[in-house]
Amino acid sequence: MLVLVAPGQGAQTPGFLTPWLDLPGAADRLGAWSDAIGLDLAHYGTQADADAIRDTAVAQPLLVAAGLLSATALGDIAPGAVAGHSVGEITAAAFAGVLDDTAALTLVRKRGLAMAEAATVTETGMSALLGGDPETTVAHLEKLGLTPANVNGAGQIVAAGTLEQLAALEADKPEGVRRVVALKVAGAFHTHHMAPAVDALAEAAKALTPADPAVTYVSNKDGKAVATGDEVLSRLVGQVANPVRWDLCMETFKELGVTGLIEVCPGGTLTGLAKRALPGVKTVALKTPEDLDAARELIAGTSSTPAADAAGA
Repeated sequence: MLVLVAPGQGAQTPGFLTPWLDLPGAADRLGAWSDAIGLDLAHYGTQADADAIRDTAVAQPLLVAAGLLSATALGDIAPGAVAGHSVGEITAAAFAGVLDDTAALTLVRKRGLAMAEAATVTETGMSALLGGDPETTVAHLEKLGLTPANVNGAGQIVAAGTLEQLAALEADKPEGVRRVVALKVAGAFHTHHMAPAVDALAEAAKALTPADPAVTYVSNKDGKAVATGDEVLSRLVGQVANPVRWDLCMETFKELGVTGLIEVCPGGTLTGLAKRALPGVKTVALKTPEDLDAARELIAGTSSTPAADAAGA
């Protein structure tokens, strides 16, 4: 069975959309989305520098647009399941038919603006911890006042909190942790620091009419498959201030019998985790259009299982 996944914030790099806009219809599609949300996605995806696309209000819609463009380039595919990491959950909601593309981009634009505003209250950030025992690491983070905002599995936990707390972590790493890497994000996402954004996103969600997922939609909240569009939308609202449990999502992939995983543009992060946590699962990361042929080969060689078909019915 094939799972289609979408990365979260921090995966973007300057100019990463440039080769994708050479594909038929891509520039027009991106232009229409830009007009719909009042943000020049082509500029930010091709010309803007690293600081400009680090801005939460820019990065989030840019990532969703990139995921949708690259998935469209694959053609008509029918994954057995979909999931996204953090803001990638909105991309996944579009893959599952819960939201159409314009609704997904409208929601993520409001999400990015609300989270950017929440991040101005206190100087905060996030750092990835590589290696170590999860229980030991979480206890150490809590001692420092930090939140384990992303429990990603495969030996990776992302801590979030104030810059002072993150500096203390750098100076006092948990036992067994090899490295602490600051992430290219502008806030302590998925923590109490984002609570003001929840209300703004809830208000934005009232204008949407979600459909039930057409395929299995796996949620960051607890790794569970969500059956209704209303529940997907509710979880999208709440997740901005709650931890991402990507480790549990990957456990669900195992239970579903996933044999192939494609990560949409800008791919790499989630396929890296899958290679360590899901041995035997074939993976393809869509970084440029040159990766499309490998992804199509994986699609051709991967079929849905009866369990996946039942879950997505």
